[in-house]
Amino acid sequence: MTRVVAIIQGRMSSSRLPGKILADIAGQPMLTRVYVRTSRARTLSETIFATTTDASDDPVAEYCGLSGIPCTRGSLYDVLDRYYQAAKSAKADVVVRITADCPVIDPELIDEVVNAVISEQSSVDFAANRLPPPWKRTYPIGLDTEVCTFAALERAWKEAKEPQHREHAMPYFYEGVELTTVNRQLQTGLSPRGFKIALLHHTTDFGDYRWTVDTPQDLEFMRQVYAHFNGRDDFSWKDALNLVHDNPELMKINAGVRHKTLKDVDKRALKK
Repeated sequence: MTRVVAIIQGRMSSSRLPGKILADIAGQPMLTRVYVRTSRARTLSETIFATTTDASDDPVAEYCGLSGIPCTRGSLYDVLDRYYQAAKSAKADVVVRITADCPVIDPELIDEVVNAVISEQSSVDFAANRLPPPWKRTYPIGLDTEVCTFAALERAWKEAKEPQHREHAMPYFYEGVELTTVNRQLQTGLSPRGFKIALLHHTTDFGDYRWTVDTPQDLEFMRQVYAHFNGRDDFSWKDALNLVHDNPELMKINAGVRHKTLKDVDKRALKK
């Protein structure tokens, strides 16, 4: 049986909103919101939280220990190594990358991306429901799910040297790939490094919707979303979509926030 392990990355020393992963959202830390929602994906064998060995993340490790959330600790800036070590320790066959700033991450959508890798017909090394420009995003920012085989992760871990490859964990797989459209919901291609890539799309383009937490405005938006659901965490991303369509003023809260790109490497890492 294929062992699929979701690894949620998060640290307290966020460059734009320090401490955000333990920020309260309707009575629970954001970390918990992401962990619980991720864990509902049916394809997963285990969900792990991967934080850093930096002293600033001692509260994260302590909280996970008290809350029963499996937690590993690794490099502060070399996120690729953090993923590899956590996946190796968990004996993962397939690795799911989730970030801790996405409190409306959707378990059914996670399953769709995982199935693109583990289905009997698949020979895919890496699948995602978004890739950075120049590729088109059709799911809201904050539903991002990346899935790769452990073999591919191990190869990237051994070969990748550039700072953006280490900090952003998975661009080494898809960098430079040319994708061919299979249908409205799927594109596939072979990267220059020989990885077979699959990109999943939604039939309607919601790629400009911002549902991640990177600034105080984002956090306020997410608190308002959870308040509309009375603090429940079992709503789907399509429930959230209906909510913002019925209440368009919600998306004005963080409409001016610029989304970070793969070119945004934490300058603190370059000083090490």
